[in-house]
Amino acid sequence: MKGKKIRARKMLYLDSPKSGIWEVGFALRVAWQFMYNARLLHNIGPGITVFGSARLGEDDPYCQAAREFGKRIAEMSFTTITGGGPGIMEAANRGAFEAKGISVGMNILLPHEQHENPYLTTSIVFEHFFTRKVMLVKHSFAFIIMPGGFGTMDEGFEILTLIQTRMVDKYPIVLFGSVFYKSVLEEMQIMAEKGTISPADINLLFLTDSVDDAMKYIQTFIYKTYNIVKHRPRWRWLEKK
Repeated sequence: MKGKKIRARKMLYLDSPKSGIWEVGFALRVAWQFMYNARLLHNIGPGITVFGSARLGEDDPYCQAAREFGKRIAEMSFTTITGGGPGIMEAANRGAFEAKGISVGMNILLPHEQHENPYLTTSIVFEHFFTRKVMLVKHSFAFIIMPGGFGTMDEGFEILTLIQTRMVDKYPIVLFGSVFYKSVLEEMQIMAEKGTISPADINLLFLTDSVDDAMKYIQTFIYKTYNIVKHRPRWRWLEKK
């Protein structure tokens, strides 16, 4: 079973300089997308974002772990947030959906047609990666980075950079898959030795292969650091219940 079809989009960047009017229109469209999607997501509640590959099948051990993560997140009464696509994202959404939790997918228009996964209680399609990444972070109190490709690395390193530079509060980041991420951590150690990052920056990541340990780490961190309440302030104008 497939979810809703997401249309292909035309190439936008690096094709040619644009007119001033086009640039103003582009800025207004981006601002509208931020406002519109902020309203749609306003009442989804505190969430945990799961990043991971779209290319792994449902029988892959990492997808099975992602499905368990979605279930555990729902049992915490948190919202499961993913990029809304197949693979690990679908598995995490499925775990939350089957556990009767809130399952949010934030998909993206790409130069080819695609399908959102069918396990979403809330689905949004973004035109730009940068607006999507803001919303993937905005409602989350923890982040689980599972094996993935360039997109997963981009998203994972972005939240790591935001926390490192104190642009956002310190949130728990789980790096799931010690074998998969071994070379990445070795590269981080080299960065620390060369002085391009602080050795303490590596400690922002919690490396594990255990769903139990990951969820225990997240729960301990969240409930020790934050006062989580289920009620969210309602949008005061044209509120969608």
